[in-house]
Amino acid sequence: MPTRRRIHLAARRGFSVTRPPKSVALTLVTAMFLVYALVPIAWLVINSTKTQPDLFSTFGFSFGDSFALWDNLVATLTYDDGIFVRWLGNTLLYVVLGAGGATFLATLSGYGLAKYRFPGRKAYFAVVLGAVAVPGTALAVPTFLLFSQLGMTNTPWAIIVPSLISPFGLYLVWVYTVESVPTELLEAARLDGAGELRTFFTISVRLLAPAIVTVALFAVVATWNNYFLPLIMLSDPGWYPLTVGLNQWSAQASGVAAEPIFNLVVTGSLVTIVPIIAIFLFLQRFWQSGLSAGSVKQ
Repeated sequence: MPTRRRIHLAARRGFSVTRPPKSVALTLVTAMFLVYALVPIAWLVINSTKTQPDLFSTFGFSFGDSFALWDNLVATLTYDDGIFVRWLGNTLLYVVLGAGGATFLATLSGYGLAKYRFPGRKAYFAVVLGAVAVPGTALAVPTFLLFSQLGMTNTPWAIIVPSLISPFGLYLVWVYTVESVPTELLEAARLDGAGELRTFFTISVRLLAPAIVTVALFAVVATWNNYFLPLIMLSDPGWYPLTVGLNQWSAQASGVAAEPIFNLVVTGSLVTIVPIIAIFLFLQRFWQSGLSAGSVKQ
């Protein structure tokens, strides 16, 4: 029911209605964050329509003499035998296997930690909380040394396997499961003869859908924007993700033997962020409900 209608009905029934206070300062701060988020995107969109000379002869937020967005897209996708398309495919591979696997493992682990009692459960949970506090960049060099001894560097597995670990995702699923999956419902399913796997996939997964989507969003964004780990793990440009590949193009455009490809770097950056924006807009309602779930006990 819309807010205005609820207020009107409450007033007719004699209840006192108090509107939420409006904060000018909070509105201004929110507007500043909105501008901070939209200005870089606007700059990318505008400059993706410019030719290489127009990038340096016009103001950053003004359009050039010609609208070259389509030409820039074609040049970006075909430059260097279509290496950008290869980087895009690599990124999708890392996201599907890495982020997808991280979501699946975090869901299983968080659910098991919340609903089952086993020896060492508290110690395991303490390790998970400690892992949440450790930044991924701090583990990049030890991970490289480990994979180097295993002979797995410069392979896609050097990116996929570390991406499977998501301590924050596990913790989020654990908190959500405690509040949203009633133990009585699981016991009723067991009394009806359902096994643990059937109970999990037919009952628990449906109740955990918002948390699963939220974990998937965080994992996808982390894997899509992963830069430092691929930078030290990969030496073959054929396995680069978009982040490392675009940085290589930027270095080519600004190096000693500079190539006129700044327009390709800008256009490629725009293409890179479009899938993430689309995913967030499409799954926004699940993401919001997943973040708020468990904050209030029923």
